[in-house]
Amino acid sequence: MDLVDIGVNLAHRRFNTDREAVIRRAAEAGVRRMVITGTSVAASRAAVALARERPGVFFATAGIHPHEASTASDAALLEISELARSPGVRAIGECGLDFDRDFSPRSAQEAAFEAQLELACTLKLPVFLHERAAHDRFVSILGRFRLRLSRAVIHCFTGDARELDACLALDLHVGITGWICDERRGLGLRSIVSKVPADRLMIETDAPFLTPPQAHTPGRRNEPAFLTHVLDAVAQATGRPAEQVATETTQTAELFFGLLPVDFHPPPP
Repeated sequence: MDLVDIGVNLAHRRFNTDREAVIRRAAEAGVRRMVITGTSVAASRAAVALARERPGVFFATAGIHPHEASTASDAALLEISELARSPGVRAIGECGLDFDRDFSPRSAQEAAFEAQLELACTLKLPVFLHERAAHDRFVSILGRFRLRLSRAVIHCFTGDARELDACLALDLHVGITGWICDERRGLGLRSIVSKVPADRLMIETDAPFLTPPQAHTPGRRNEPAFLTHVLDAVAQATGRPAEQVATETTQTAELFFGLLPVDFHPPPP
C-alpha cells in the first residue's frame, strides 16, 4: 500500500524523543510520503528542515495558523514567503480562520489569511486551509481569491452538508482526518463524505492530534501510521474498497502537491 499523509505536524515536540521510530512505523504501515504542516514561522522552518533531510519522502507547507495570526507581522510574512521558495515546500498554510477558540483577534486572523492567500497567488502555490466556526466569513474571503489560486484544500474538514457543498462549489479539495473514525463526533461526516469527488478527496492524520479511537496508543498521541484507520473509515463511508480509496487519494495528493510517484528513480547524473 502507498499512502500520502497530507497533513502531519511531524516537527511537533511530542515527536522529539522518537521521531525516527514514528517515521519507521509509518513506512511499515504504507505511509510512504508525508506533507509536514507549517503553522508558524518556527514550525514552518522546522517543516522545511525535515523536508530537506528526506527529499521525495517529506514535503512541507509554510504558513501561519489562525491561532498564531497575532504574530503575522510584516517580518514574519516575509520569512514565510522566503521559506515558501524552498524546493520541498508544496503549499502555503496552514492558514484560514478559527472563530471557535479565537486565540488571535478575528481582525488579525482575517488580515493574516488574506496576506497568505495573496502570497499563494503570487507564488502560484496551492493553499492548505483551516476553518472552524467561521464558515461564512471564510468562504467570503476565499471566494475573492479563488480564481487566482492554483489549488486549495480544506484541511481536516468536519463541517455539515451545507458547508461541504460550499467548499465543493469553490472547487476545493477536501482533507479527511481521524475525526471520521469517531463514532460519536464523526457520524455527520460519514454521511456526507461520499459527496466528495474521488479526484478531490485526500486523507491526513493531523498528528499528533485527532487520534482515531481505534488506535490504542500511550498518551493518545496520534502518528502517521494511524492513517490506515482514516483510510478504512473513508472506505466504509463511501462504499469503496480500501485499496481503491488508497490509490485514488494517493494519486490525488500527487497531483495536488506536485509529488513524484513513489517508484520514481531520478536518472544518474
